[in-house]
Amino acid sequence: MPSVSPVRLYRVDQLSAHAEERPDLLATEEPLEIRLGYGPATDRQQRSVSITMRTPGNDFELALGFLFTEGIVRDRSQVHTIHYCVDLGRQEAADNIVRVELTPEVVVDLSGLERNFYMTSSCGICGKASIEAIHTTGCPVLPTTATPIDPALIHTLPNLLREAQRVFTYTGGLHAAGLFDHAGQLLLLREDVGRHNALDKLIGAALNQPTLHDAHAGHIVLVSGRLSFELVQKTLMVGIPVLVAVGAPSSLAVSTAAEFGMTLIGFARDGRYNVYSGPERIALSINEAVQ
Repeated sequence: MPSVSPVRLYRVDQLSAHAEERPDLLATEEPLEIRLGYGPATDRQQRSVSITMRTPGNDFELALGFLFTEGIVRDRSQVHTIHYCVDLGRQEAADNIVRVELTPEVVVDLSGLERNFYMTSSCGICGKASIEAIHTTGCPVLPTTATPIDPALIHTLPNLLREAQRVFTYTGGLHAAGLFDHAGQLLLLREDVGRHNALDKLIGAALNQPTLHDAHAGHIVLVSGRLSFELVQKTLMVGIPVLVAVGAPSSLAVSTAAEFGMTLIGFARDGRYNVYSGPERIALSINEAVQ
């Protein structure tokens, strides 16, 4: 299982100073560099566009999802190949460098990424100060779905996600992102030490399966952590109208979701959840506001 690393530890009991040595498994964390190859066949260019700390596995999906949600590519057909970049003399890094080759006709505009394309697994792309940053990347205003979702269905999603988290079962140290259909069936799941990486992997996987990507308007995304602006932005880029999290949203996440017509749900745990925007997609009986 390449996503976990074995360690030895000493477990200390609360009631004594006795320490018991035992083996354990940790979630693996290693850097991944994403390089972009683009331009006409006679003048190919290369650019390093991201370095992130991630859990190895599904690296090509991570690269594809990242490029799509950042607006660098707009369709899977614009990507010619994705492969590991092996540099002579640096074999130890062979699985930590991915090169994405775009088709020659793709015009690449990297100006939308304001800084030097570096991100961390915990906070994603930094420096996007306002909602204006995602207007330029083509996020759609989402249409309202014809059939509202049964409110009880939202309660079932966190347990379905947790039960399917293979690596989390061994390590307890990974975030997850899951794609569900309108009936609550889990279609795809990806895990990573970074919340944003898990979602990019999920989006990349969906882009590789046209039947899933084409049906995105009726889908739900559930993430295991809190809701940040960037998770909303990434989900908006693929046109998924309902984003659910077990944790709290930020204020910018809520205002962004509201502006683009997304249903945003937080604190989906312990038999309750909060709907922060887009309640019309959930078949709710809404009481008067509490003063």
